[in-house]
Amino acid sequence: FFSLSTSLATMTMTTHPMAPGRQGNKRSNAAVAMLSIALSTAPIHAFAPQSASVSSHNTVASAAAAAAKSPRRPATLLMNIPIPTAEGGATPEEIKSAADSIAPPASFYELQRASVSATQMAIDDGFTLLEIEFPPLPANVLEMDDVSAYDVAKANVNLALDFAKSFSEMGVAVMLPDESECNIMLEDLKVGDKPYPGVTLTSLRKGVEGDDRIFKPENVLIGLMGRGSGGTVRPSDNTNMYVIVVASAQELPDVEELYEQIKDQKDENGNSPVIVFYNLKLDVLRGDLGAPAFPGKDFQDRFLSRVKPAYYLRTRQYSRSVPQPPFILNYQGCIFRSYPGHYQTLLDTGTGRYRKVVGSDVRPALGEFKEQLTDALREEGAIAKKEDEGALFGFLRTGYKTTTWWEDEREDASMDWRT
Repeated sequence: FFSLSTSLATMTMTTHPMAPGRQGNKRSNAAVAMLSIALSTAPIHAFAPQSASVSSHNTVASAAAAAAKSPRRPATLLMNIPIPTAEGGATPEEIKSAADSIAPPASFYELQRASVSATQMAIDDGFTLLEIEFPPLPANVLEMDDVSAYDVAKANVNLALDFAKSFSEMGVAVMLPDESECNIMLEDLKVGDKPYPGVTLTSLRKGVEGDDRIFKPENVLIGLMGRGSGGTVRPSDNTNMYVIVVASAQELPDVEELYEQIKDQKDENGNSPVIVFYNLKLDVLRGDLGAPAFPGKDFQDRFLSRVKPAYYLRTRQYSRSVPQPPFILNYQGCIFRSYPGHYQTLLDTGTGRYRKVVGSDVRPALGEFKEQLTDALREEGAIAKKEDEGALFGFLRTGYKTTTWWEDEREDASMDWRT
């Protein structure tokens, strides 16, 4: 999935004093970072199409000088940033346009920078329920037989801790579902419950003080019923961001309970706490809703539908029979979104890069996404056109219904999860 080459883009770095507050300064900082990612040179192959060519040294120097004159700009990493067209930075339209053209990351380094920038911009726009989704390990590693679910969970926790460092001034709690899992992870990672300044590694469910039992059967029973945690969810002190990792569909009601406890809180700047769903595969968990011992489908309508994807990268692989050799055509692509950009449907070109097929402000359903990839292959002549294939044969391939129940329009659901 990612090339882990250590070769990185040439960077021009300029730092300025950090100013307090989350709104004005960080919005400017996030905007600069967003534009830098969109316009910087992609140094290694792997995932994304070739980025725009490097801007001239004079352009970089002019942008750095302009930023230095503005006392409102915090410490900033500048990478071939164009001269701002509006006083104080890029306009919202320019930021949106740059985000629409951002290519998927070529390394985990680029991914972390992009996800932090997208999250900050979503927070500045007032969203408090956010989703970060991407494969936590390279594709060749995930396909290995000896890679366990715990290896994936450990990778997610490490990535979440690295992500949390960028928001440490807010006070960040990286949360596993319960204390047992948290203690195992702390021991395995060989870190304390405060691995970095301003960052804690803790659990959603917290036992009663003085209860030293290793196994708590009441938590297991309540979790199996999918009815929340029974009152053991408590927010952390001095925390304005909660990063939820390794939670199942049965444990999602705990997150809702946490949200109900903190949603009316405000920090000294009047900002509400933020909950980040970090690599939880919410699309997979939504499929479990409504099953016995799981939360009902109304959980999607009242809570999960309000989760805004800030950084989303979902890969899919498909196969299709063709009448000529090789008779079976394997193809793949991904849905990619970096807030505030739109959702990009990207087709794997087979050369280690992806080509943008279409962009939409509304997230396509998985059936629609597959059809978009198929239409792109038709245009390239890789498969037969619809009129040559026949309406009946096309219907047999796609079926009557191409959306899941949560992708249909639902009266009580929010559109935040799709926009």
